Formats: sequence, structure tokens, C-alpha cells
Amino acid sequence: MDKPSDLTNHFLIAMPALSDPNFAQTVAYICEHNADGALGIVINRPSELTLAELFTHMGFGEAPRTIGAQPVYVGGPVQRERGFVLHSPAGKWDSSLRVSEEVTITTSRDILEALAQGEGPKQYLVALGYAGWGTGQLEYEMAQNAWLSGPPDPTIIFERDGPERWRAAARLLGVDLTLLSSDTGHA
Repeated sequence: MDKPSDLTNHFLIAMPALSDPNFAQTVAYICEHNADGALGIVINRPSELTLAELFTHMGFGEAPRTIGAQPVYVGGPVQRERGFVLHSPAGKWDSSLRVSEEVTITTSRDILEALAQGEGPKQYLVALGYAGWGTGQLEYEMAQNAWLSGPPDPTIIFERDGPERWRAAARLLGVDLTLLSSDTGHA
């Protein structure tokens, strides 16, 4: 049996036929993928919650307007009360995992407090919750044509508007999602 591909530091792009309401028309950035499963952050589902509201709830006070107006993203259906920050690899934070040369994920409170004070990394995306797959689950879903995987582009994560990210990630692969059939099958 072939060793499964490691999709760490890849985009996972939902195929148009994927109808699960948690993942329809999403793109997730995979932060970790190993024999035990995978963890990713959905990067294109802004919630109605802003960073200003999150920072107030956490007792950080008022954030600079440009920071506070940014949305908090729905990172996935698992542990929706837990915060995750995808960011450029700057600073020393209590709980971080460097995913690539360009992206780190941090789950500690200190990075949120720094952002609320107008400090911290220049590029970031704050999400509540994550997308998780158990052993073999992601590989099974890939075999069922639920997802495309491809190389990431930090500009899509940090510089594009959330709703544009799904199609932009697919374009990295040369795929126009509007031209794909929602029917799946095997020849």
C-alpha cells in the first residue's frame, strides 16, 4: 500500500459537489497532516463577529480601528470556541507551530492581546474552530473527489477578501470551479 501524501502546508479546496454545510465552497489551509489525521483552518468563511468584539469579550479593550473591523473566521466545525491565528512567522508566542517559511499557526492568548494593542505579526487571520479529519478520513474524502489539494499562496490567505479565496486557490491549479460538474462518477 502506498504511503499517503502529506498535505501539510497545502490548500484543500472543496469541489462544487461537496454539499456538507460546514465545507461547501470552502478552502482550508492544512496546518498538520500525519498518520493520525489532519488539522486545517477554513480561510474563506468570515463570521459576523469582528476582532473588536472578540477583543472586548476577552477583556483587551479597544483595538485600533483597522484591526478591530476585521472579521473573525469560522475555522471549522471542531472546537468553535477555541481561537487559532494563522500569521506570518514573526514574534515569539506561547503556543505556535511553524507550518512553513511563510505561515505559522498560534493558539495562545498572547498573540491576540498583541494584535489588540496594534502589535504582533503584520499578516494574520483569526479563526474560531478548526477542521479536523481522523486517521484515513481525509484520504478517503480525497478518493471520493470531495477535495482538490494544491500548493498554498500566503497572499490568498492574508491579502484577498474571504469570499474570493475559494476560486483563487483553485486558479493556482489552473481550475475554474464554475466549469466543473457537480456530478461525480467513475469511468
